[in-house]
Amino acid sequence: MPYREQIPIEKGLDNTAKLMLEGYNYITNRRKKFGRDLFETRILGGQKAICIAGEEAVKVFYDEDKIQRKGAAPKRIRQTLFGEHAIQTLDDQAHRHRKELFMSFMTKEKLDEVSVILERQLDVALDKWVVQERIVFYREIVQLLTKVAFEWTGVPIRQDEIKKRANQLEALFDSAGAVGVRHWKGRTSRNILENWLKQIITQVRNGDLTVSQDTILYQMAWYQDKNGELLNEQIVAVEVLNILRPIVAISIYLTFEALAIYEHPSEREKLKKGGEKYQELFVQEVRRYYPFFPMLIARVREDFLWNGHDFRKGNFVILDIYGTNHHPDIWEMPNVFNPERFRNRKENFYEFIPQGGGDYYRGHRCPGEWLTIEFMKILANFIVNKVEYSIPRQEHRYSMIRIPSLPKSGLIMTHVKRV
Repeated sequence: MPYREQIPIEKGLDNTAKLMLEGYNYITNRRKKFGRDLFETRILGGQKAICIAGEEAVKVFYDEDKIQRKGAAPKRIRQTLFGEHAIQTLDDQAHRHRKELFMSFMTKEKLDEVSVILERQLDVALDKWVVQERIVFYREIVQLLTKVAFEWTGVPIRQDEIKKRANQLEALFDSAGAVGVRHWKGRTSRNILENWLKQIITQVRNGDLTVSQDTILYQMAWYQDKNGELLNEQIVAVEVLNILRPIVAISIYLTFEALAIYEHPSEREKLKKGGEKYQELFVQEVRRYYPFFPMLIARVREDFLWNGHDFRKGNFVILDIYGTNHHPDIWEMPNVFNPERFRNRKENFYEFIPQGGGDYYRGHRCPGEWLTIEFMKILANFIVNKVEYSIPRQEHRYSMIRIPSLPKSGLIMTHVKRV
């Protein structure tokens, strides 16, 4: 007989409110309480959900024979963060075929291209910052990355539109874990952006808008699905947003990176002396240590037994991203900021999952992870070698309840100077 045991169960008919009130620590708190990396709860109208964390849990979560994304993302997430029928909601051949398109934008040549754009935009922004009394770093970076995203993808945008589109793109990821005004701002922004991009896609296909065949916009507009058919304009608009939005969302990581240099002042000199090699160690530790998105959700594809528990078809499975990146079985002193932990560390797709786990090409691991790392290395070099500034007294603590989290002040800088 296969080994079975009763796993811990969180009491309550529906614990969605508790999850939202505890944010990043909801799963970790119960893992500590139960002494297990596996427990059952009920969310989203009382539906059963199995919460898991740790390396072996990540392997199970990304096993496509056991777990699927179809029908898993709550509607409120599809209406804000992902969009309907987006790549994140696909499985099997349909997902792999569309994933090939996204991975084609992550070649060294394309990453070098977008890196050059970012460096140029930082230089342009610095000319503006040096004449301002103060800047809110996060706000500046959101607009800066919006410019980078539009230039790289080839989506046309007027100069006077940038601030508006930046705010709309920010709303897509800022509303991911929100209720009330923030949620409705995200939904409204998605509707506006999708309708606007649909018009652009139609213009490209009708020949009313000429764009280079080398651009991401052109390639997505003429992309054919696994049956050799063009996607409808609505879905193309959704997937173009799945390029634009994640680029702007890197602003969260970049803000935490700047905060890390402030909170750990000895890192500045290490970054100066250590060059690109130490930059990468530092960047990876920022991605591990600071909160980005707390968890991922999927559904059981077929019944299976794991760790003595029966996973039943259709049940939710929630993977603790933040908890896995701070798991004491994986990381020594996980709540200490220490870039050296990544020196000589072998890449493991199931231990370190700030933007998801598993294989890049076959699984749901974020294809933009390489781009994120490059952007963060560029910013590290910029902050320690190209600019000086002061950090005045402010509320730079960040919430572990608000999703996504950010320093409350947005990280205010004064007396910005070019080095």
